[in-house]
Amino acid sequence: MKERLYDAAITLFSEQGYDETSIDEIAERADVARGTFFNYFQRKEDLLGAWGEQRRDSLLATLAADNDDADSAVGQLRNCMTTLGRMNESHQQETNALLMAWVRAGRPLLEDPYLAELFAQIAADGIQHGEFRARFTAKQIGNALRDLYLGALYRWCGQSAGAGDQLTDELLTTLDLILEGILISPSPATSS
Repeated sequence: MKERLYDAAITLFSEQGYDETSIDEIAERADVARGTFFNYFQRKEDLLGAWGEQRRDSLLATLAADNDDADSAVGQLRNCMTTLGRMNESHQQETNALLMAWVRAGRPLLEDPYLAELFAQIAADGIQHGEFRARFTAKQIGNALRDLYLGALYRWCGQSAGAGDQLTDELLTTLDLILEGILISPSPATSS
């Protein structure tokens, strides 16, 4: 029943927008009484948390199943960014409808930054195996990559459908920017 309500809500949010969808409409689409909604979700905003959890679970499952470049931290980061890009691109209407509602609800500040933690785990492996400089902590790298991901996602969100691999391409370019840096040659202050 919870999954039926969730699916009905996501479909309605994608079709008409988060703010424009009422709990009554969700219950009607799921073919349940309005009160049944409250047995599973206290308020409509709880669906945003469920959406985030489902996206996290999907990301982790895809990464676990796809270990092509798992031998290097760079390969893992590229795989992660590619997966994130494709996940959003394949659900562009849903992402457009829910991302801004997620932001307005304060979720980026209230939820655990699981994506930063995932990036930090990969970065820690990269530091440990000598791929990345130890000048920056894994946590700093994880936070920076999450910030860059969200920035690219915000810019992409709301664009017309059919943008192809535009988000994936930007995420990979942004990752390259971090990995390669912008300095032609390191200055004395950054050469550690």
